[in-house]
Amino acid sequence: MKTSKRLESAIKKLYLAFHNNELHPECCKSCAVGNILDRTDSWQHLSDAHGSLKLNYLGNVHEMLNRRFNGYTPQELLKVEATFLEACGYELPFRRKNKRPENPEDKEMLFQGLSAVIELLCKFDNVQNVMDYTKLFAIVNNKPKYNLCY
Repeated sequence: MKTSKRLESAIKKLYLAFHNNELHPECCKSCAVGNILDRTDSWQHLSDAHGSLKLNYLGNVHEMLNRRFNGYTPQELLKVEATFLEACGYELPFRRKNKRPENPEDKEMLFQGLSAVIELLCKFDNVQNVMDYTKLFAIVNNKPKYNLCY
């Protein structure tokens, strides 16, 4: 399957962050978007609230100028972060008083968040979800429909 450079890069960064325990939904440098953007937090100035889908003035300016951050538009970045937070169990937009998970570093919860983000990133690039493993179990005449290549 052919994927874009931005998708490959984003998945690699998220994979490394997950396995290096550098993924934290409540930190702008360590969240999904923070990791995609090389562990920077400058993206947080694109909206007025963490987890919001609404661009603020600065975000709209970047969007109108067709500015891209590691290949992603400001609106795409906000969608990625909202997807990540929501899949991790946060009430959006993120505020201290809103619903949130007891342990924001729970690996299973983070995996659910990453799975949702990767599905979204694949949709952005119009490619099949790279996390979809259902084809591995497809059967035709009691035999696997697809052969695994090692």
